[in-house]
Amino acid sequence: MPPYLLGLRLRGRRVLVVGGGRVAQRRVPALLDAGAEVVLVSPEVTPSLQGLAEAGRIAWHARPYRRGDCAGAWLVQAVTDDAKVNGDVVADAEAARIWSVRADDAESSPAWTPASGQAGDATVGVLLGGDPRRAAGIRDAVVDGLRDGALESRHSRRKPSGVALVGGGPGDPGLITVRGRQLLAMADVVVTDRLAPGGLLDELADDVEVIDAAKIPYGRTVTQDTINDYLVEHAKQGKFVVRLKGGDPFVFGRGGEEALHCARNGVPVTVVPGISSSVAVPSAAGIPVTHRGVAQEFHVVSAHVPPGHPESTVDWEALGRAHGTLVLLMAVERMALIAPALVRYGRSSDTPVAVIQDGTLPGQRTLTATLGTVADEMAAGGVRPPAIVVVGDVVDVAREIDMIRADLGRDP
Repeated sequence: MPPYLLGLRLRGRRVLVVGGGRVAQRRVPALLDAGAEVVLVSPEVTPSLQGLAEAGRIAWHARPYRRGDCAGAWLVQAVTDDAKVNGDVVADAEAARIWSVRADDAESSPAWTPASGQAGDATVGVLLGGDPRRAAGIRDAVVDGLRDGALESRHSRRKPSGVALVGGGPGDPGLITVRGRQLLAMADVVVTDRLAPGGLLDELADDVEVIDAAKIPYGRTVTQDTINDYLVEHAKQGKFVVRLKGGDPFVFGRGGEEALHCARNGVPVTVVPGISSSVAVPSAAGIPVTHRGVAQEFHVVSAHVPPGHPESTVDWEALGRAHGTLVLLMAVERMALIAPALVRYGRSSDTPVAVIQDGTLPGQRTLTATLGTVADEMAAGGVRPPAIVVVGDVVDVAREIDMIRADLGRDP
């Protein structure tokens, strides 16, 4: 007959885990997340469990199981690789009328641990008669549906209100966060721009209003004040508004301005961080912005105004003296001024530079040069926005990786 499902509220309750191997390593963090006071009994444990013990998050008794260890527990997990020990633990728990789970023998286990997953505030648990693989497969299908918004948008009774500032990531639609995708699926209105992952818009329901708030460099643009007004106007009509932005809304995304405007007009705001293109695009091109022995720091700079411009607040002189990596955003049209300034302030003209255009998208391409040649090579190569410029010796790390891969790919 089917089991009776319960959601155990374990906050402040003692849970005994007997065994310190891989099964315990999977289950203990979930018990801690539920607020349980975990007592672990095992002569040896994995490094991760040892770390939890040393941090004071669990109580570890480094010895074999003893009769009486179950006393005071609300739940017992028998997860050793010794069937006799697991049987003894379960028998002692049964005698004390304590629910227990036996990891190695589902038929002999008084309780089963479901294949569980989390999607937002929803917890999913699936049992399939002790078949963990099938249960995990169904669990994954349900959790994926909740995470991408397909189930949430159809069945949620708690539709969000106000405005959500959602970071869409560097361009590839697959790099938006789970929470961002969930909220996007529940939107009544989506205010988007040219750097947001446009492929996600095709997944919206037909009745979702999409407002194009593109800001095209040196071309058609929608002012920030107009965008702010869009957000407040639609939210005050009772619609849930998602402001879908490229990268992270608070990294050169003017998300702070939008959040302030909403706050001043009494509109609640949810901020969903996104993967910033400042680190994601170099990574997609194989360039680490930090690398041991090469760069211990990196600086992210908005270069929408060049060195020497009265509106610039960037200390270009300090950046010229620095030895870390420079990641320049919005710099394509200004590299002819930026590169000489960095050289003038101390950077070698031989410093490697990489320019990554359309990062994470199918048309991604990378141009490599030096500070002394980059402006001319960008012009000759027809580089256009959006593109990220990386300045520093980490560019050579990517070159080394490419050379190794090329050598391995050659026939002997």
